[in-house]
Amino acid sequence: MVRLLEPAHSCRQSLWERLLDGTYDKPFILDTGRLRNLQFDLDAVQSVMRLDDPYQLSLAYTRKMMAFLLFNRSPERILMLGLGGGSLAKFCYRRLPSTAITTVELNPDVIALREAFRIPADDDRFRIIHGDSADYTAELGPGKDVILADACDRTGVAPEVQGVEFYQNVWRRLSPGGVFVMNLCADRLSAATLLAKIRHVFGEFVTLPVRRDGNLIVFAFKKDLLEIPWQQLESNAIQLRQQLGLDFPRFVERIALDWKLRGGQSLPV
Repeated sequence: MVRLLEPAHSCRQSLWERLLDGTYDKPFILDTGRLRNLQFDLDAVQSVMRLDDPYQLSLAYTRKMMAFLLFNRSPERILMLGLGGGSLAKFCYRRLPSTAITTVELNPDVIALREAFRIPADDDRFRIIHGDSADYTAELGPGKDVILADACDRTGVAPEVQGVEFYQNVWRRLSPGGVFVMNLCADRLSAATLLAKIRHVFGEFVTLPVRRDGNLIVFAFKKDLLEIPWQQLESNAIQLRQQLGLDFPRFVERIALDWKLRGGQSLPV
């Protein structure tokens, strides 16, 4: 079943034609049995929610973005750039009860689907802001322990999070031990360009590929990469798997392998 953000009196035939030919320009809901999808067109799924377990991370890339906990198991402040169906926001809200979470979303039509995706109401540690991610990170404010950028539109990485100035502002907004995590939903050429910009600002970084959809998760750090306590990652991973049920030990293995494949010196994990 397809649900569109349109008034009841709208012409259904016209809406279906726009949906089928790809000219419909708003996000919509596609319910497929036990799953609810957020989509911008019929070909690409932006977010997935299990109706019987709305807080579960259904997509592989969202599970892998949570690997930031390997580097900071108890962040006080998380900034999320891009709401989508709220999978990461909901998971962090429920599973990290001591963490304050701010999410910035540019598209008001995405925010309008908040209740349909069971995203919690704003409270003393959770809020959603309608705004531009680049503008928000440029503002002065308290340091964030983790900044998650999952800002993708129907063409790939959203334009507002592609500029060098954006990455410079992200670096400034991070706390001294902060972690920046980005979902690179881009083709190889575009991804290479963005990775060069991230390296220019942060220096070296590590990555975690998502084979099923070709995305790449990037982890960059406010401090030097070699200052990370890599020896602790394996023990952190085992404890986090017991706590959250995600395959953190596999994340550690893949991060180390991907670093080696990119020509980096061996990480002590």
